[in-house]
Amino acid sequence: MSLVGIIANPASGKDIRRLVAYGSVFDNQEKVRIVRRVLLGLLAVGVDQICYMPDYFGIVERALTQINISAQIFHTGFRIRGNQEDTVQAARIMEERGATCIVTVGGDGTNRAVAKGNASVPVLPISTGTNNVFPSMVEGTVAGLAAGLVARKLVPLEESTFSSTKLEVVLDGKVVDLALVDAVVYDDLFVASRAVWDMGKVRKIFLNRAAPDSIGLSSIGGLIHPIAAEEPQGVCLELGGNGRPVMAPVAPGMIKKVFIKTKDVMKVGEEVEIRFAPSILALDGEREVEVRKGQRAAICLRKDGPIVVDVARTMGGAMKRRILAPEENEVVAPFSSIGEI
Repeated sequence: MSLVGIIANPASGKDIRRLVAYGSVFDNQEKVRIVRRVLLGLLAVGVDQICYMPDYFGIVERALTQINISAQIFHTGFRIRGNQEDTVQAARIMEERGATCIVTVGGDGTNRAVAKGNASVPVLPISTGTNNVFPSMVEGTVAGLAAGLVARKLVPLEESTFSSTKLEVVLDGKVVDLALVDAVVYDDLFVASRAVWDMGKVRKIFLNRAAPDSIGLSSIGGLIHPIAAEEPQGVCLELGGNGRPVMAPVAPGMIKKVFIKTKDVMKVGEEVEIRFAPSILALDGEREVEVRKGQRAAICLRKDGPIVVDVARTMGGAMKRRILAPEENEVVAPFSSIGEI
């Protein structure tokens, strides 16, 4: 028996940065097509149970309309509210039901919500958000195959996954939230439109992954201190003054010059206090936590972040084991005949 969860976010890729920057809206019909290809990939490698999160657009239900499903498929069984708590609850239910892989279709914010509800199930994140760093642009068919290989334990987790770190938000000594990519100290009083797009209000950036070819606020760190996804370290950047200039793509079509006043490397377990209040903490691109005057706020780097499926390594592991291409007369695993020619 193998159970794969599917969490597809109909709201990803539609925030205010699509208006103030030059990004395009990610159409929900394309998410339907992606999920359909994921389902076909899962079926092809013999996954027999699929649990999905219902949503107001009906992404998975629409994906099912043009294919024949041999697996048992069911939803998480709760009434949706149309906010990120749906994702948190769906991930929690999937973990409790024994899912061995969860496929997410969304952006950094979607995967952050999944991480808040799921502590142990490997996640395969497919990018459909705005400034995506945590998920990647992977073809749905291949993602489905890789998720199925992981779910059926045909490729060992030590070969197919890696453990990410996370950034915990500590407020008055209590952990209140987390980020998977970046936590930003934003000079504002209210959460408002959530998305961070005015760089003039950014005071500090905490990062636990950053690449010079990424987009969003993590690109700033990537241009001066790259951090690989599986690397157990972080960096804290203070902006302002006459510091080091960095020209970075902070949103689609938006290339901004910012000045880095200080740069401090963070170690696992290290807690860095935020001495800027009142302010707003934006987590993975969305304003979430209000820090009031007199409150003590800090960011802590932790190593127990999500377990992430590396699609390339998973497919490489399948190749080495001849799982998808067995020798003549060799039986490796009972797969579906979908797509045979």
